[in-house]
Amino acid sequence: MQINFGAREVTIKLVYYGPALSGKTTNLKALHQMSTDASRGRLMTLETRDDRTLFFDMLPLVFRAEEPQSHKDGRVSPASGMSLRVKIFTVPGQVLHSATRRLVLQGADGVAFIADSQLSETQHNAASFLDLRQNLTELGIKTKELPIVIQFNKRDLPNVRPEADILALASRGREPVFTASAVSGMGVLESFFGLFHLTWTKLDAEHNLGRMIGITSDGLLPMIAKQLGLQVDIPSLLAACVGGSLDRHSKGAK
Repeated sequence: MQINFGAREVTIKLVYYGPALSGKTTNLKALHQMSTDASRGRLMTLETRDDRTLFFDMLPLVFRAEEPQSHKDGRVSPASGMSLRVKIFTVPGQVLHSATRRLVLQGADGVAFIADSQLSETQHNAASFLDLRQNLTELGIKTKELPIVIQFNKRDLPNVRPEADILALASRGREPVFTASAVSGMGVLESFFGLFHLTWTKLDAEHNLGRMIGITSDGLLPMIAKQLGLQVDIPSLLAACVGGSLDRHSKGAK
């Protein structure tokens, strides 16, 4: 997280991680298409000759809290009028780009691990998650302290992991788990809002961001949805989580 008091801006960095072709870029493109022009930056993609993501995509979403409030005695509330910028990156999934993945992970406030639901990709998912843990360790970050959500993507394809297996896996882990078919947009918003909720919960508990920006925790996600031009029910999106805990980074949580 970065705080620029001069520009009155707080920047949160989210990273979409996972094996090659699991749907990380598809998730970002879907988010970009769902949001309004006024709330999104340019989606930048660098690709190799075989059209696979080589470096990262960046999707800066900017949300502005209410304008500064004037009081009768002439004071202006210092907590309002700040911007919240969300930068979203993907990492290249190919094995040979490990150093690049570690570079992109630097400064990440939260991670969405995008797994491929196809049974044939089980080992690749496991290897990629291990790679994530190793890179975080090299960066001095403990996995259990970083907000992470897991998305099982490509649920629309044949020969995918049975739902019962995913539910069993989710019940044993700490990380919130979502299912998705990013190519159709299903599960994209659920995973994003789940990750943002988990990330914000941790950062707010550590830095009192809500007070700094002038946004209540309950009002943040609806405000983000409004800024994106989305008419969605936030509790329903969060309820799509099939396991893990979306509140494990809240104050007092163990």
